[in-house]
Amino acid sequence: MPATPLTAALPGRRAFVTGGASGLGLALATLLARDHWTLALLDRDGARLAAAAHALGLEGARSVHVFVADVTDEDACTRAVGDFATGAGGLDLMINNAGVAVAGRIDETPIADWRWALEVNVVGVAIGCRAALPVMRRAGAGLILNIASAAAFACAAEMGAYNASKAAVVALTETLAQELHGTRVRAAVAMPGFFPTSLLETARAPGATLALARELMGRSGYTAERAAADLLAACARGALYIVVPSPYRTLWRLKRYLPRCFAGLLARKRGGRSTPRT
Repeated sequence: MPATPLTAALPGRRAFVTGGASGLGLALATLLARDHWTLALLDRDGARLAAAAHALGLEGARSVHVFVADVTDEDACTRAVGDFATGAGGLDLMINNAGVAVAGRIDETPIADWRWALEVNVVGVAIGCRAALPVMRRAGAGLILNIASAAAFACAAEMGAYNASKAAVVALTETLAQELHGTRVRAAVAMPGFFPTSLLETARAPGATLALARELMGRSGYTAERAAADLLAACARGALYIVVPSPYRTLWRLKRYLPRCFAGLLARKRGGRSTPRT
């Protein structure tokens, strides 16, 4: 029994994961390792990368290649993806997972933090897509999975920079899917809700906001491992939009079909008294 049905859909079993040393990235890589994929992990944390590679080897990965780099470094990322694809004989799955969190009111969040969030969360994803696309186009097949967030549509107050960056990842992926139409190279975007992750370790946010985020993550009842399984299963089904867990799909549909009602719901959850007009 395969660890994920995506293995049958992508029998070449070669994947590159950014932000793969911990959290969701490592959980995704772990499932692939159990099906004996050849893996590449890119992360800024060399020590965590080494530990992750060792653990993935024990899980069954055919081999694990590690690259210490920042996703905003175009030359380093492009070279890493190219070197991996050359050595592995191709690239079947590119997971652009690396990201950062910023919180605070729009008029109080430093512009430096805005630039940081957009550079990592949006430009970093674009760099990953640009690195993988030539390899997949030459092969005539492949899948690019971009990790956004439920924050892309559930745009809570005091999360402007993060919300905007994740909404941009959805738009980027939709555009990519249109550009790939008619080919066997696919794109998908994941919009997971809260679950415990290492994202808050580097977050730039007021202390009270970080405490609330940790509380929400802790009582979500969802895990990175469950999210990884759900995301890969949805990819195997050919989904473009992947919203997990299921309560967030209800919110996603409400936002799409009844946006004013959705805005009112967010306002009420904050204790707001007015409903923004659409």
